[in-house]
Amino acid sequence: MASHKITVPGEPVPQGRPRVYRTPYGVRGVDPPKSRSYKALVSWHAHQQWHGEPLDGALKVRVDVYRSIQKSGSKRQHDAKMLGTIRPTVKPDVDNYYKAVSDALTGIAWHDDNQIVAITVATYYDDGGGPRVEIEVEELS
Repeated sequence: MASHKITVPGEPVPQGRPRVYRTPYGVRGVDPPKSRSYKALVSWHAHQQWHGEPLDGALKVRVDVYRSIQKSGSKRQHDAKMLGTIRPTVKPDVDNYYKAVSDALTGIAWHDDNQIVAITVATYYDDGGGPRVEIEVEELS
């Protein structure tokens, strides 16, 4: 099956912890403003790049997160980060990046994220192409 690719330029933002409120109708969770605006950015780029209806079958999703290289550190460290021998091992966790992206693509790339049966999430440093998130969606059936 063919795969579909979406690129979201800009510094990746992980899913933040929702604020939970009690209401007369039950408990309600609200995304932090930074997470909410990033999801809107991902959705906007997805609408620009996704051609067609949301997929129906089982899906395999790959998310590659490219972060900026910090200014501090030696030239040797910078070069190792560019080559991929040093990868981001600091917060935020990869699953928080995935959650922000998968929530934003629901209704655009797929109907429900329970269709996703396989995921791969990786983080890298990259100064060449700039910070971004690259998403590849492949329908398995």
